[in-house]
Amino acid sequence: MPQMAPISWLTLFILFSLILLLFNFLNFFSYLPSSPKTHPTAKISQSAMNWKW
Repeated sequence: MPQMAPISWLTLFILFSLILLLFNFLNFFSYLPSSPKTHPTAKISQSAMNWKW
């Protein structure tokens, strides 16, 4: 099996690293999280709080 020159190993490392980064970026930015659905009837009750110290 022929030996490869070190520059070829460096080129392969850079190429595969760039492919890995590109793959991760595309997966990260293609994900669209679903927004939580809010029900209009479920409102927060705003009762007065009287703190008596």
